[in-house]
Amino acid sequence: MEPVNTIDGRAYPFAQKNVDTDVIIPSHWLKTITREGLGRGAFETLRTDPDNLFDSAEFKGSPILIAGDNFGCGSSREHAAWAMADMGLQAVIAPSFSDIHAGNAFKNGILTVVLPQAQVDRLLEVAKEHPISIDLDSQTVTTPYQDRFRFEIDPFRKECLLKGLDEIGITLGMDDAIVAHEAKMHAETPWIEGAALAA
Repeated sequence: MEPVNTIDGRAYPFAQKNVDTDVIIPSHWLKTITREGLGRGAFETLRTDPDNLFDSAEFKGSPILIAGDNFGCGSSREHAAWAMADMGLQAVIAPSFSDIHAGNAFKNGILTVVLPQAQVDRLLEVAKEHPISIDLDSQTVTTPYQDRFRFEIDPFRKECLLKGLDEIGITLGMDDAIVAHEAKMHAETPWIEGAALAA
């Protein structure tokens, strides 16, 4: 996973509320066994409109999405986060998220920023013509107009995102402690290891 610190650029002023995971990635994409290429299916139903936001020359490839309440509701499919990451999204700003989707996004290196509706509305307005910036270290979202909105984030998630650590990376970072524990267990309780080998 790549470290996340500052995310700068245009943001899709999406605004829709109650966007479920079937809108983010339709169910017929769930048969794939790889994450690659899922970005093509992201928001597929909406992208059938030739004038859709996601394929517009102005916004295509934006790293940030600004959405309405309850983003990512519906099923728990992790494919939704995979699709968003594959299309280049690094952050989503909304007044609220489905807990499961927010967790899936985090595990895939996507920052979910919760802000009050009034601040989201302001960012939606600015994003129509200007870039915005998210700084994870200072936990702020800023605009060229000197707007500065602070957001909260779980300290563990913040540290993982800043360091680019997923669950495997966290475990590998504890390698010395794991080796020391195994050596101690071997010395103090050798019968456990012997029983395991005998079985």
